[in-house]
Amino acid sequence: MFEKAVTLDLHPPIAPPVPKRAKIAVKAKRKILFLDPDEVIAVEARGNYVLLERTGGSELLRESMAAVAEKLREYGFVRIHRSAIVNASFVEEILNASSGESVLRVKGGREFPVSRTYKKNLRSLTPLWIGATSFQAS
Repeated sequence: MFEKAVTLDLHPPIAPPVPKRAKIAVKAKRKILFLDPDEVIAVEARGNYVLLERTGGSELLRESMAAVAEKLREYGFVRIHRSAIVNASFVEEILNASSGESVLRVKGGREFPVSRTYKKNLRSLTPLWIGATSFQAS
């Protein structure tokens, strides 16, 4: 007798908003800081500690370089030396010496040596390399 009414959805559901990039929780002294990954420039080894360098200062943390490198990888950080991890978004250039050694320069002019062991990681700084076919990552 009665037919079922068919309703057409002319407005597809709105996609959920893209979540804002997660912050990094850093335990420093007697507090926990919530840092935007884009604030962190580099991490350097300091004996049994690491120095987390950021645009607004630095924090000395009791953590191993290996643990920090693993935790920060998904945020765009690249290990370039046994004592240095850099934020790829701060990298400005890589300088290659005739001796085969490399130095990585970040915004602000700070330079970090790149060891032969971690030189292959430089490829992960960006997915696109133009005119760098001769770049040797080994």
